[in-house]
Amino acid sequence: MSPRDKPLVWLRGEVKTPPFGSDARTEAGFLLRRLQRGELLGLPHSRPMPSMCAGCHELRIVDAKLNWRIMYHIAADAIVILDVFKKQTEATPQAVLTVCQRRLSEFQRLTATRKGAGHAKR
Repeated sequence: MSPRDKPLVWLRGEVKTPPFGSDARTEAGFLLRRLQRGELLGLPHSRPMPSMCAGCHELRIVDAKLNWRIMYHIAADAIVILDVFKKQTEATPQAVLTVCQRRLSEFQRLTATRKGAGHAKR
């Protein structure tokens, strides 16, 4: 990993075999690495989710007959993984969106508090 690469911050979920198939796990890792390097992905690999928040996206992973989604946010200093789930309906379930929004809000609150504390010590 280059010092310029953004770290992955996992708030929920993981990508491992099982339940991901080996090829799907490899594809997810490859796409996450591209995100870390600052590449903006578009369809068919990633789709913006502006209804959640600016900078939120879903990574789309096809695994044999399953469709996986990795909900993520591109923060200034990290790629924040909000959830990993098996997509079973055409639309992303509202419960998933709500929980991801809550996780992101909490992450942003905590990182803003840490950044503020760091400036206060100087």
